[in-house]
Amino acid sequence: QVQLVESGGGLVQAGGSLRLSCVTSGRTFSSYAMGWFRQAPGKERESVAAISWTGGSTYYVDSVKGRFTISRDNAKNTVYLQMNSLKPEDTAVYYCAADRSYFGMTPKEYDYWGQGTQVTVSS
Repeated sequence: QVQLVESGGGLVQAGGSLRLSCVTSGRTFSSYAMGWFRQAPGKERESVAAISWTGGSTYYVDSVKGRFTISRDNAKNTVYLQMNSLKPEDTAVYYCAADRSYFGMTPKEYDYWGQGTQVTVSS
């Protein structure tokens, strides 16, 4: 079992930046591929980015490419999502997720989830 705690959300103006963090419990963080997902009111949860176990490979949804960067620090059991040039359509609850065997952009494949952090981008 692994627990995930997100932080770093908040209210920001369009064009601004935020960095989300997700700290995981346990000593086997490097055994998990990690993903960031988001869910806006009335919409389904969608993938944002994913990073492999070592951090050597990443995926991004097209709408955030060039603006968001996913990274991880295995020594700190933490995965980050740096979000630049934020847009009002980025407003959502952002979740991090972990899985031992799956690396990709499909939410249902991830076994462990955090509680989420709200990101609100004003126009």
